[in-house]
Amino acid sequence: MTPVLYLIACAAGPSQYLDLGVRLAQGRGWNVCAILSPSAATWWEPRMSELEDLTGHPVRSQYKLPWQSDVLPKADAMLVAPLSCTSLNKWGAGIADTVALGIPSEAVHMGVPVAVMPFFNQAQAAQPAVLRSVEALRVQGVRVLLGEDGYEPHPPKTGRAAEFPWARALDAVRDMFARQEADSER
Repeated sequence: MTPVLYLIACAAGPSQYLDLGVRLAQGRGWNVCAILSPSAATWWEPRMSELEDLTGHPVRSQYKLPWQSDVLPKADAMLVAPLSCTSLNKWGAGIADTVALGIPSEAVHMGVPVAVMPFFNQAQAAQPAVLRSVEALRVQGVRVLLGEDGYEPHPPKTGRAAEFPWARALDAVRDMFARQEADSER
C-alpha cells in the first residue's frame, strides 16, 4: 500500500512552487494530498485544478462542515512546508484557526509523524516568539527543520523561494515514518 503524505503549505514564498514538492514526494513513493492555508489557496486559485490533477485529490483549504465526510485518505505522515512565521507562532500558541494548522496540530497527538520546514527571513526569526514556538512544537513531537538540519532564515528581501529544500524536508518525513513503521513491527 502506498503511504499517504499530507503536504501542507502556508503562505510563504515556496508555496507557489508546491507542485515541485508534490512531484518530488510522489517520486519517492508517497500518495500526496495537498492542504493549503487560506492565503496560500488564494495564490493557487488560478492553478488549483493543476494541483488537484497532479495529486489526484481535492485540495483542502477550509475546514469541512460537520455533516461532510472527509475527501482525503487518512495520512500516514505530514509535512508542513513552507511554514510561515505567522503560522509557526499561531501553532506554537495552540491556535489552529485554519485547516492547515488544525490537521497537523491534532495529528501529532494521534501518533502521526509530523515535520515542518519554515521559510522566513532573519528579521522575522529574531522575534522572541519564534524560539518559544519552535520549542513548543518540538516538545509535542513535531520535527522542526530550522537551522543547520533544515532551513536557515535568509536576510530580508533575499529569500529564494524557488530553491526551497524540498528534498531535505522529505528526507526528514521519510526518516520519521520509517522509524514509526519499525517501532510498530516490534
